[in-house]
Amino acid sequence: MALDESVVRVEGPWTHRDVHAGGTRFHVVEAGEGPLVLLLHGFPQFWWTWRHQLASLPAAGYRAVAVDLRGYGASDKPPRGYDLPTLAVDAAGLIRALGETGAVVVGHDWGGLLAWTMSVLDPKTVRRLVPVAAPHPLRMRAALLTDFFGQIRASGHALGFQVPIVPERRLTADGGALVGRLIDAWAGPEWPPGDVRRTYQDAFRIPGVAHSALEYHRWFGRSTLRPDGLRYARQMRTEIEAPTLQLHGALDTCVLPRTAQGSSRYVAAPYRWRQIEGAGHFPHEERPDQFDAELISWLTDPEPDR
Repeated sequence: MALDESVVRVEGPWTHRDVHAGGTRFHVVEAGEGPLVLLLHGFPQFWWTWRHQLASLPAAGYRAVAVDLRGYGASDKPPRGYDLPTLAVDAAGLIRALGETGAVVVGHDWGGLLAWTMSVLDPKTVRRLVPVAAPHPLRMRAALLTDFFGQIRASGHALGFQVPIVPERRLTADGGALVGRLIDAWAGPEWPPGDVRRTYQDAFRIPGVAHSALEYHRWFGRSTLRPDGLRYARQMRTEIEAPTLQLHGALDTCVLPRTAQGSSRYVAAPYRWRQIEGAGHFPHEERPDQFDAELISWLTDPEPDR
């Protein structure tokens, strides 16, 4: 049985509201005052993945805003626009709709690929960049072409997502059980608790979410040799001028640490790489204290190291 959007409007020490950007309605969750930190989730999640940071960032003097990306949660689910350039326009427009010209952009998984993309296509909106469990998109593409016994095997789910209709049905069947199994497989030991797993499974049963989420994967896979994908790859060779903190779970089996390492070649600004020990693909949830310590110490450093 499908569920409605109320399942993602989880109560807490934050405020829910809808913000319009570029003709699309986005559900955002906000807490705190100060410099804006925009939090972009990945697959198969929604804004709630940042619940720990919606407490820690305001305590450190920041305005934290977590968004349901296009097609997820309580945001609009249009039939098109799941390519990274369009998603970057969404996020940059959202920053402006929130009354700012730029933000610290923290993105996990697909949100991280999106954050890398924003840093190239709309660099003035990204004051600092924090990709989490997310290689530079060109590093990811290279690994998917060459690392046969590593990243290609780890990304087997994404290859299966390229076919139509069937993956949507599998992700929503049995109360979203496959969503839970994917999270279990990618996480480190002793995570997630049952209630966390169930929350993500329920969110994927909102009508349209499974299809929209799969369209991200389909664009990335199918566009590789198309004109739009080749144009994107050329654009992404541009050096990034935003100071960058790249965070990755040491036990990540979805995006291997070795895939993410080497992304620094695309960054001309100060760059820092940190692995979160004991964490898998979701370090901001699995080890929030360690994650937040790395993030906030870097944000408060006026001259982050290279």
